[in-house]
Amino acid sequence: MTVPLTLLGLLEREPSHGYDLKRDYDAIFGRGKPLSFGQVYSTLARLTRDGKVVVSEVGPGDGPDRKQYVITDAGATEVDAWLVQPVEPEPHLQTVLFAKVTLALMLERPAAEYLDRQRAAHLQRMRELTEVKRSGALVDGLLADHGLFHLEADLRWIELTSSRLDALAKEVRR
Repeated sequence: MTVPLTLLGLLEREPSHGYDLKRDYDAIFGRGKPLSFGQVYSTLARLTRDGKVVVSEVGPGDGPDRKQYVITDAGATEVDAWLVQPVEPEPHLQTVLFAKVTLALMLERPAAEYLDRQRAAHLQRMRELTEVKRSGALVDGLLADHGLFHLEADLRWIELTSSRLDALAKEVRR
């Protein structure tokens, strides 16, 4: 997820203080990986420097002065351009999973055992995500579905690779 563009999108919705942006980001986009306040404010500083947001008002707060940020036309144009661009499909041709299996075979280590442990870890994560779907809100469910679909694809790859370990071992040990 690109944090600067997401924050710009939140600002296009309405002018906000950094604290409010963090709260909204974390509630909608930061499930499992909330932003730190430092990341929010450093991103806002770069967006201000680059002319994509401006500070509209500064008021007293409990700590430092509270700044309200407003998106500029340049920032809104960037959000528009970003939203219409499709996300680059990532084929993941050189994943960590592939590298570990291949190196295990090259080093004559038990790649099948590694795949079994990986399968178990994937199945455990799928159970956790299924519970999120069952008990969570719509946003949580959609994010869980996204994760589940990726895990299912990984499991299919694990099964296929397990069935081809002998052939792969011969190829990579040459």
